Amino acid sequence: MTAEPAPAHAARPRGPMVELDPSGRVNPKEPDRARRQFLNYAFFRIDPAFRRLPREERCALHREYVEVLRRWAARDDVILRTYTLEGLRADCDFMLWRIAHDVRRFNEMQRDLNATGMAGWLSPAYSFLSLQKRSQYVNRIEGSGQGVELLPGEGQFLFVYPFVKTRAWYALSPHARQGMMDEHIHVSAPFKGVRLNTSYSYGIDDQEFVVAFDSDYPQEFVDLVGRLRFTEASLYTQRDTPMFTCLKTEPENIFTP
Repeated sequence: MTAEPAPAHAARPRGPMVELDPSGRVNPKEPDRARRQFLNYAFFRIDPAFRRLPREERCALHREYVEVLRRWAARDDVILRTYTLEGLRADCDFMLWRIAHDVRRFNEMQRDLNATGMAGWLSPAYSFLSLQKRSQYVNRIEGSGQGVELLPGEGQFLFVYPFVKTRAWYALSPHARQGMMDEHIHVSAPFKGVRLNTSYSYGIDDQEFVVAFDSDYPQEFVDLVGRLRFTEASLYTQRDTPMFTCLKTEPENIFTP
């Protein structure tokens, strides 16, 4: 008895039903070059000697600096939110949250600010650069840039910190990582007064992510972070400091002249 030849398709090795890249995302055929928003969290410290200047001089320097901020805030190619940290941290006094589709806008804005007299009394304390994209754990199919638009600063508080995962996290299988992130998302769900803005810094800054929580309720944020410490994914956190509590305010109130 002669065996019938196997169908032609049976001779081909079976691959995965969906082509995945190492991160577990559906692997796109072309690079994802969709337009996305860049984010910059720029923290500044005021020289203590500034406080010893005559009040009129301090007010003039402050006014010039605020005018530049107001001019940039009125532009339609930049989103600018201003925050004070006076009394909340010892190493910085205010923060500028800048968002633009072209990263060169940050450079241009900072040049304008550096041309003011106030810039001579300021030092950059921290600066984090990142890029907005969809979370691969929330939306696993659509491209990173599709329809992603961030409208920040809805809450009176912004809690910001750089974030780095351990290398062991990336050695896990996509299914293992997804399961841990599903738990993370489930644990976060009841805290509806806290809005999460996670952006990505791979290759463009020292951290891997910048995490920013927008809220009117600091107590809810504290409870959320405490609860997340008990999730399995937290075992793979390498660094999540420094942490900043930023109070939203108008440009003229980011520091006291």
